[in-house]
Amino acid sequence: MKPKRSSNRLSRRTTHRLAADAGLLAVAAAFVLPLAWVVLSSFDPKADLKVRVPSSLTLDNYDKVLTPEITFTPLLNSLLLCGGGTLLTVVCAALAAYPLSRYKSRLNRPFMLTILFATSLPITAIMVPVYALFVQVDLIDTMQGTIFFFAASQLPFAIWLMKNFMDGVPKELEEAAWTDGASSFQSLLRIVLPLMGPGVAVVTVFSFVMMWGNFFVPFMLLLTPEQMPASVSINDFFGNKGTVVYGQLAAFSIIYSTPVILLYVLVSRRLGGGFALGGAVKG
Repeated sequence: MKPKRSSNRLSRRTTHRLAADAGLLAVAAAFVLPLAWVVLSSFDPKADLKVRVPSSLTLDNYDKVLTPEITFTPLLNSLLLCGGGTLLTVVCAALAAYPLSRYKSRLNRPFMLTILFATSLPITAIMVPVYALFVQVDLIDTMQGTIFFFAASQLPFAIWLMKNFMDGVPKELEEAAWTDGASSFQSLLRIVLPLMGPGVAVVTVFSFVMMWGNFFVPFMLLLTPEQMPASVSINDFFGNKGTVVYGQLAAFSIIYSTPVILLYVLVSRRLGGGFALGGAVKG
């Protein structure tokens, strides 16, 4: 009877493994097929909603979208908005997370819970009062106003992430720097942030990606077409009466995704490098 039981267990494991593999393949197909459509349609002069290999490869779709009005100006606006918002978010998150991580207080936990609650607020619920406020302070239709709101919307989760990463840096390293006369700001800048490079990279990538794909905020706060980022200008490919130029839309989508891919490639080493403590606390 034992061989039968063992064979039954093996057959069950094989069945479960095949079922798991089939489920993973289905999930992979759900992600791969849209990406395959984008890549193939960008080279197809007669692209439609079908995933197919083009009968003839051409770069006409890229030639038509690579113009200042369609691509270059919106991408530059996106880089200015998302780059400035990300920089402001990372700096403010580091300055806010440092006292939360290093100094104990009864208000730390309520403050962190408030931050966590703020991350769950839908952006559409606060856009009406934000729009009215921006009109009053004369920040509507300005790049700097949109950058400020981008940073404010990403700051709660960025502080939460930054604080958790900062907790992993030993405080003994800062105490040694304080003994040598360094201030808290100097220890943050020269010791804590370099050691938590992966955490800074995660916050940077997360903030930039969330801002890069944001359509609603710049659509509401920016009124001048020349200031619109690529996340808003991509809507121009969807014409009236349901007409869509699929080939040009696919080509623009690939160009639009390139900065995010390049950013991830640049910080991938920091993401996988772990904390560079390297025995700094020893001896």
